Amino acid sequence: MRQEPRVAIVHEWLVNYAGSERVVEQLLRVFPDAQVFSVVDFLSDQERKAFLGGRSTKTTFIQKLPGARTKFRNYLPLMPLAIEQHDLSEFDIVISSSHAVAKGVLTGPDTLHISYVHSPIRYAWDLQHQYLAESGLTGGVKGWVAKALLHYMRMWDARTASGVDHFVANSEFIARRIAKVYRREARVIYPPVDTQAFMPQAQKKPFYVTASRMVPYKRVPLIVEAFAGMPDRKLVVVGDGPDFARCKGLVAPNVELVGYQSNEVLRQYLRDAKAFVFAAEEDFGITLVEAQACGTPVIAFGKGGALETVRDVDSTSKPTGVLFAEQTLEEIQQAVLRFEERRDAITSQACRSNAERFSNERFGREIANFVEHAWEDHRERCTYRFPRAGQRPIAAAE
Repeated sequence: MRQEPRVAIVHEWLVNYAGSERVVEQLLRVFPDAQVFSVVDFLSDQERKAFLGGRSTKTTFIQKLPGARTKFRNYLPLMPLAIEQHDLSEFDIVISSSHAVAKGVLTGPDTLHISYVHSPIRYAWDLQHQYLAESGLTGGVKGWVAKALLHYMRMWDARTASGVDHFVANSEFIARRIAKVYRREARVIYPPVDTQAFMPQAQKKPFYVTASRMVPYKRVPLIVEAFAGMPDRKLVVVGDGPDFARCKGLVAPNVELVGYQSNEVLRQYLRDAKAFVFAAEEDFGITLVEAQACGTPVIAFGKGGALETVRDVDSTSKPTGVLFAEQTLEEIQQAVLRFEERRDAITSQACRSNAERFSNERFGREIANFVEHAWEDHRERCTYRFPRAGQRPIAAAE
């Protein structure tokens, strides 16, 4: 009788329910008996029940370090050591959900390790200089310490890539990053989007909306400033974070900051808005898809995942938005004008249809098929044929 493989799912940190956690949620639907591992786990009881099904997780020594609940990222230098302490020897399949250190778990030759990569460590690789500049760490003692730490993280990250049997990327954009930094090919399986939770609405209200956590690379102040220069167009800004104060200092009468909002309120803003505006370079960009699931066109920076999720009005027969080439005030303003000129070419039905390409159900099917085929191939390579008397064992791969 065939025995089902034992599966472990490894994730960096479990502190809220965001894009990468949605991948873990759907992985657990495909592999309901899997054990979950992470560096730290500070989920609320409500969040644990909502997307982990109430499961407990196995964490590392960082969980008990001082201030880890709120300052766990400060322990980044210890995370490579921490993630390597997870003992996964009892599992047949390990699936790491990785954007920092999860892919660095140690596995033996009989264990299949598949790494679903949201991105190689952004701030250690191609975004290092941007990260250091935005953090004020380009010079001084702290700057040199930060640079040395990121150098160490790059070496560790590159070395641990050899312990992964198969890479899966969340977009073609990230597949190219994986090829660049790890010299490995990656299968692209787009992350899951709960399109059924976002009902389309054809009738729109006279405002634009943007929504994200207000961290520097999201460029929310840039969007605010662009709309401040277009006083006859209203913008609603949803979210909070380090750049909230900066946005507040740029606000004009036509720009409304509403701060953090519940998922229900955010969904309604997305349904009502005439378009969703986004200026960040994202690895994939789940919110871009959620807006389209509401039948809402997208105006987005044309780089990264947006090139795969938004169909530009000037380049496709069933467009879902407008892409702009540079992160500048003028480019955003010109993109808004282009959207208004071509608005009739973009339908709610086209937006919704495009969004459904990224549904939870599609992700479940694709990841299940990929793991099943990888596991069958791995078992073939790890199985030994029993020899006749006097013969040596012959590996199936020979």
